[in-house]
Amino acid sequence: MTLEHKNERLKELISSLKKQSLEQKTGLWKRIALELERPTRQHRVVNLSKIEHNVKDNDVIIVPGKVLSGGQLTKKVTIYAYQYSKSVADKLNGNVMDIEDAMKKYPNGKNLKIIG
Repeated sequence: MTLEHKNERLKELISSLKKQSLEQKTGLWKRIALELERPTRQHRVVNLSKIEHNVKDNDVIIVPGKVLSGGQLTKKVTIYAYQYSKSVADKLNGNVMDIEDAMKKYPNGKNLKIIG
């Protein structure tokens, strides 16, 4: 069953993720689109402490949901997510990037990790 979201930004993102998946023949973007298609209450929510625990230095990760500010991030990682809490933007010095940016920078999805 597909859920019809009212959020226009989310609809466009899901559509472009599916299109990117077909063009690049990679399942990563389709997987992220399927995660974002879920009901909002089932979207992934990840604290910085979980990211810190599960990544190595210089990793590039995607969170198909929201990043929260619980914990500290000491490792040098690049985070792309659908949403960020306001306090995360402060902790990361405003260096927050959307999934759309990841699609442009890594069109084939290589070297990306999904956390969530």
